[in-house]
Amino acid sequence: MTTPLHVLAVPAFNDNYLWLIHDGRHAAVVDPGDAGPVLAALERHGLSLHAILLTHHHADHIGGVPQLLQHYAVPVFGPCGDGIAAVTEPLAEGDTIQVPGLELMLTVLDVPGHTKGHIAYVHQGATPMLFCGDTLFAGGCGRIFEGTPEQMAASLDKLAALPPGTRVYCAHEYTLSNLRFAAAVEPDNVALYERIDAETAKRERGEPTVPSTIGLERATNPFLRYRERAIARTLAQAGKVALDAPPLAVFTALRQWKNTF
Repeated sequence: MTTPLHVLAVPAFNDNYLWLIHDGRHAAVVDPGDAGPVLAALERHGLSLHAILLTHHHADHIGGVPQLLQHYAVPVFGPCGDGIAAVTEPLAEGDTIQVPGLELMLTVLDVPGHTKGHIAYVHQGATPMLFCGDTLFAGGCGRIFEGTPEQMAASLDKLAALPPGTRVYCAHEYTLSNLRFAAAVEPDNVALYERIDAETAKRERGEPTVPSTIGLERATNPFLRYRERAIARTLAQAGKVALDAPPLAVFTALRQWKNTF
């Protein structure tokens, strides 16, 4: 009999989510930027840590690893090309891992753009899951720090091709600000306004807006919808791009506009 898995959001810093995947006894943590909240959550829920999963090298995603390793001698899975010294199990596109202690198989996708070596973890099962770090956000995407717009667009296209029911576990609570930008660039998207109402209600109740789903992102996230004519038209009207610009130029202008929105 398969033991059911749960995913617990562990808030950290101002707006990070560190994800604990567990079966009631054993746990793995995704992107532990801070050890304190993770250790507290493990104790509170009676869990033991069996693995650390990293998506990229930024401090708010890996900063807690040394302290966690002082408490738990566990493998550290992470990207092979992002320069993380703590990684003991380097991963790249197409690798599949059996997460220690859990009945959980994850497939690795290379999703560069935010950083050069950024990866994502996908679980294909009855409840498909995506742990995507800072590549795809609810209603948005990460800034392009080390990669190129072409890389980021390709990475997002790769994630958008996952089944629509895939739960999207991103690493930050940026949703409402992302959706305000989405409404500015696609003001006639009815599904977007329905989402804004729903996500606003969650925040008013003190609830996280994530996980999202790939299907919801396809319907409302402008960085997955940059090929839509309406988005190109808005960018053209704002003087950001020519109306007949190719999709990559639209994506690039969209990301640049979001940087200063």
